[in-house]
Amino acid sequence: MAKQTSYFSSDFTLGILGGGQLGKMLLYETRKWDVTTRVMDPSAEAPARLACNTFVQGDLMDYQAVMDFGRGVDVLTIEIENVNVQALEDLEDTGVTVYPQPKTLRTIQNKATQKLFYTDHGIPTAPFSRFAYTSEIEDSLNNGGIAFPFVWKSARFGYDGQGVKIVRDWADLEGLPNVECIAESLIPFKNELAVIVARNPDGEVRTYPVVEMEFHPEANQVEYVLCPARIPEAVAKEAREIALKVSRSLGHVGLLAVEMFRTQEDHILVNEVAPRPHNSGHYSIEGSFTNQFEQHLRAILGLPLGQTDNKVATVMVNLVGAEGFRGPVFYEGIGAILGMPGVVPHIYGKKETRPFRKMGHVTIADTSLESARKTAETVKSSIVVRTKTQTS
Repeated sequence: MAKQTSYFSSDFTLGILGGGQLGKMLLYETRKWDVTTRVMDPSAEAPARLACNTFVQGDLMDYQAVMDFGRGVDVLTIEIENVNVQALEDLEDTGVTVYPQPKTLRTIQNKATQKLFYTDHGIPTAPFSRFAYTSEIEDSLNNGGIAFPFVWKSARFGYDGQGVKIVRDWADLEGLPNVECIAESLIPFKNELAVIVARNPDGEVRTYPVVEMEFHPEANQVEYVLCPARIPEAVAKEAREIALKVSRSLGHVGLLAVEMFRTQEDHILVNEVAPRPHNSGHYSIEGSFTNQFEQHLRAILGLPLGQTDNKVATVMVNLVGAEGFRGPVFYEGIGAILGMPGVVPHIYGKKETRPFRKMGHVTIADTSLESARKTAETVKSSIVVRTKTQTS
């Protein structure tokens, strides 16, 4: 018990690589428990800079910057996968506790390596081909190795809909970066689902309810997250079991968000994973007994995991920058939603908006999922994330 209580109001220091909205929301929980924090982010305007005890501006991919930052903390975690893994491995060798473990990040950082991991561990996933360069896809198409349509994914540095494109014909290949990538079969799925798994160093594991994700057709970003998902119990059970299998195979500590496809035949295929708090879990701040950020903190500190059941049905709406606007942000219409029952906005603190940039989210809590979903549409139509003048 002494180990567990030493985190609170003490000289113990938690380091967080990344100071975006996930870091900001994680800091809500560290401040609640009076856990000392250091945050590093490349931007001097990072949303998390105001809530941490110490903020360091630095490049997360720079080996020496990560090493220097990590030497000053007791436990090091991340809010983004694009960090220097070699530095994390070397910090771990010096005695710094790093969660999620660097070996987990090595597997997940590269989408091709991640897909091969699923194949090697008998985890169902969409068929794919791996290419060292995008230019190699043309030969494969000509020789029958792959066929239209397929999903092109950059192996590295893709996020929030970037680095992913559906390729239906030759014209869709034009303009793609010539990088390591995969070509994945286009699955005619019924739903996109997600399950968040929490695991602490003692092996205690909890899963959150299966959520349903609705995507924006142009931005390839999650537009709505519904919890619980509107699926049969048998499908939900399979989704949770597969998420647990991915978690066991990786042996991670912390949170693992497992994104999945539900096929027309009601089978589950793993799309990709994120070893951290995730957009699909934001609903839990208002909807769950233990929100995902507190749960991540519990997991990486070796504390007992919290209850993951829902208190109410919830729908989360992403607030993204409107097309045609780039510059200082203005949330048009946000006052109109504050009088709606069960509606809670979260503004991330990014000062500049651009098309489809994640700027905030709104959670709608209700006793009825159907009612919450209707309110979500009203919220979505009521707010425009823009600048005061149109700029592009």
